[in-house]
Amino acid sequence: MQFKDQINRVFELNKTPKRIISLVPSQTELLVDLGLEEYIVGITKFCVHPINLKKNKTIIGGTKNIRTDKIKELNPDIILCNKEENTKEIVEACEKIAPTHVSDISTLDDSKELIKQYGEILSCKAQAKNIIKKLDDEIVSFKEFIKNSEEKKVAYFIWKNPWMVAGNNTFINHLLKINNLKNIFSNKERYPEIELQNITKNENPDLILLSSEPFPFKKEHINEIATYASQSKIILVDGEMFSWYGSRLLRAFDYFKKLHNSI
Repeated sequence: MQFKDQINRVFELNKTPKRIISLVPSQTELLVDLGLEEYIVGITKFCVHPINLKKNKTIIGGTKNIRTDKIKELNPDIILCNKEENTKEIVEACEKIAPTHVSDISTLDDSKELIKQYGEILSCKAQAKNIIKKLDDEIVSFKEFIKNSEEKKVAYFIWKNPWMVAGNNTFINHLLKINNLKNIFSNKERYPEIELQNITKNENPDLILLSSEPFPFKKEHINEIATYASQSKIILVDGEMFSWYGSRLLRAFDYFKKLHNSI
């Protein structure tokens, strides 16, 4: 049977995959919430949810650096990748081992499409439909919550040395928009490097959000950034809620409500 992934690659499966390797943490969590934990045979060292998973599954490396020998030994039926998380070289290496699905997520609709595709490919349509329905309900509730809020200008930091922020055409930027937060770096693509001393050069952000991942920002970084942005409120935020696009989204909107109530 032929399937198409989110970058329009076509691949074939002769049966429902029962040996799955996931190279993306948020997608690994989604698989578990789709009821597929027993079929996962390999994950990355960054697949931290659910917490017990790394004890029971084979670690095949990171998201950017995989052990192809370990992957081959696991004899997977399918390998699940992501365009942003994994490199083109990784995808090409995986294709030589087993059918490979690549996700490409910029919006909530993309997220829902991925869940739907997994439901079809992995024969769990009912579970996928249920997650999508719950997610739609969360989105409707949040849009009602946020509709009268005042727009705030924001900068969302993801890395230090060099300083990097989320720009346009990212899932983070999409979620900032839904939160009625205007990204002052949405005129730049993807994840631009910036000079910290220029943070307020063009626009003075009302809020500066420091993500818990991929760089683990801590309280000491607030003071460092405040030197150059004394007028901004600087907050540590849970990066998983802003960047994990699988079933983690079912928790994200309650988190966003609490975040808004705190600012």
